[in-house]
Amino acid sequence: MLSVIIPTEGEEPPVVATLAALVAGAAAGVVREVLLIDRDEAGTIARVADIAGCEFLALDGSRGARLAAGARRARAHWLMFLHAGTVPDATWIDEVGQFMQNVELHGQPRAAIFRYARSPYAATGPGARLADLTRLVSGPSPKQGLVIARSHYEKLGGHDANARDAEARLLRKLRRDRLTLHSRIQIR
Repeated sequence: MLSVIIPTEGEEPPVVATLAALVAGAAAGVVREVLLIDRDEAGTIARVADIAGCEFLALDGSRGARLAAGARRARAHWLMFLHAGTVPDATWIDEVGQFMQNVELHGQPRAAIFRYARSPYAATGPGARLADLTRLVSGPSPKQGLVIARSHYEKLGGHDANARDAEARLLRKLRRDRLTLHSRIQIR
């Protein structure tokens, strides 16, 4: 089962979109808990967490520090990091469940990211095509989400609280050959 960790920036609509996509995972028994992490202790995200039945963490510090704190607080053996606004498609539950089962059967430390799929609301044109090309060259993006066994996350040192871009740094540590692409997502 998964602990889903979502760092937020105080904006309700993207968080609600991501939570709505996770409901089926909770109903299927794949999602054990969802942790929303925001800087504002009594703001909008705290209310969203209360209504949705999520755990809420109010933390200052860098994004990396907040993600690391969320991982420490999580109770499941598997961690899924999602940006607010990331919406996995309907196949994510089966694909992530199958991925976790394969890793546990074969004992190889691996992590999974979701294939990057453009939202139907995304811009088109030369700028969008250039962004797609940049993604192909630069490798996986933190916006794609990350599923990783807690033991592997800890072995890699997790998110570095002092790193300028802790999420990208963790993805680089994983190396492309250790990442498995799964499902599709929409970024809103």
